[in-house]
Amino acid sequence: MDRIEFFRQIEQAIPRDRMPDIEKAVAFAEKAHSGHRRLTGEEYVEHPLRIALILADWKLDSETIIAGILHDVIEDSDFQAEDIRKEFGKNVTFLVEGVTKLGRLVYQGRERYAESLRKLFIAMSSDVRVIMIKLADRLDNIKTVSVFNKEKRTRIARETLEIYASIANRLGMGEVRGQLEDLAFPIAFEKDYQRLKETVSETYEQQQKYVKKIIPYLKKLLNDAGITVVDIHGRAKKLYSLYKKLQKYDHDLSRIHDLVAVRIVVPDVASCYMALGAIHGEFTPIKGRIKDYIAQPKPNGYRSLHTDIFGLDNKIVEIQIRDSEMHHAAEYGIAAHWHYVETGKPKKGTPVKKRLEWIHDLIQWQKSMQDNDKYIQGLRIDVFRNRIFIFTPGGDVIDLPENATALDFAYEIHTDLGNHASQAKINEKISKLTASLQNGDIVEIIEDKHRKGPARDWLPFVQTEKARSAINGWLRKQQ
Repeated sequence: MDRIEFFRQIEQAIPRDRMPDIEKAVAFAEKAHSGHRRLTGEEYVEHPLRIALILADWKLDSETIIAGILHDVIEDSDFQAEDIRKEFGKNVTFLVEGVTKLGRLVYQGRERYAESLRKLFIAMSSDVRVIMIKLADRLDNIKTVSVFNKEKRTRIARETLEIYASIANRLGMGEVRGQLEDLAFPIAFEKDYQRLKETVSETYEQQQKYVKKIIPYLKKLLNDAGITVVDIHGRAKKLYSLYKKLQKYDHDLSRIHDLVAVRIVVPDVASCYMALGAIHGEFTPIKGRIKDYIAQPKPNGYRSLHTDIFGLDNKIVEIQIRDSEMHHAAEYGIAAHWHYVETGKPKKGTPVKKRLEWIHDLIQWQKSMQDNDKYIQGLRIDVFRNRIFIFTPGGDVIDLPENATALDFAYEIHTDLGNHASQAKINEKISKLTASLQNGDIVEIIEDKHRKGPARDWLPFVQTEKARSAINGWLRKQQ
């Protein structure tokens, strides 16, 4: 890698006064990895330098970028943590040690797999930047899995989809999740990937032609309305996302209307709503398909306006509208926070602490969960499954796994509310507590203060480990 070009790219991402530390870190890594080569045959130091460029592209702070350069030093050289501390300080050392302690996630064997996941979430709770370095590491490593045999390639790719892409999604890093899925899907499920690619190629082509047709029309419409368009482009649905969605719709492609969407970036929040108004003035919106994630952001911090319209030729098209800051946050999620801290720029949207509450809830739960099979099952529901977003009557957003019920919602708010729940009101209609929830539902729980506690027959209907643990805990106390 050309060092001049490397430093030029890094300099664009961080304050200039931090560049001497970056240069020192590169020299340190070159010395530590001198003479080492990867299985691909390239010099080992090229890998951590690519990690640094990925982290810089995500707009992470200089400490994280330096830690990315040094992330393999303790594990793969004679240097120790104290050597890093002397040169780069305690914060960088903490991040490097965090990555080193994680080691490599072990997917084989339930015991080792469960222990690896426990370590991963503990590391995330101490400093989420540790997992961001691991995400960058995986993003680079998945590109070179061809050096391994088929069994190992498949294992690494499935681990990437199940663990790393899911965590990127929970952190609001949509672009990162998409990159990981694009790289891992063809390796993890080779036959399914080829079959899907062949099935949708013609439909994708037609949709993309349509988007190319509607984009200039929309741009002129917005310009005529006095709205500045920073960027407008088509976004094809990722194949792995489509693969999962088709499994829910009996593999019927005609039921999926967001194969290609139009994404519009405007200068500010006011322009977002003006653009929505202009588009709805020209095209008929589809009832129930307008989502305001600016007023009510998703729990992972995602903010945008979404609308499905009957566009040109009366074809359905999804439109996403956001400002430039929302666009970067949607691509790289919580990573943007540290860039704003280091550069002193103001931050908007959901506070980082609130966006990471799910990690701390997870840590508390895993302390009490000793059974590894149940632990992995719980993670697959609470962390690695698709999420739905449910609203309280006050407008707060509650993040739940797909197929969650009103009982899961009640326990997510508070254990006492779950224990004393008697009915649910879903979108103003009285419903059973066992009713499954749909994305965007407004749910209110009706309490019965005279109720002693939960019923055993609730257990088959709850999806989250939080609800299951609370019910089982109460039942054990009654024995």
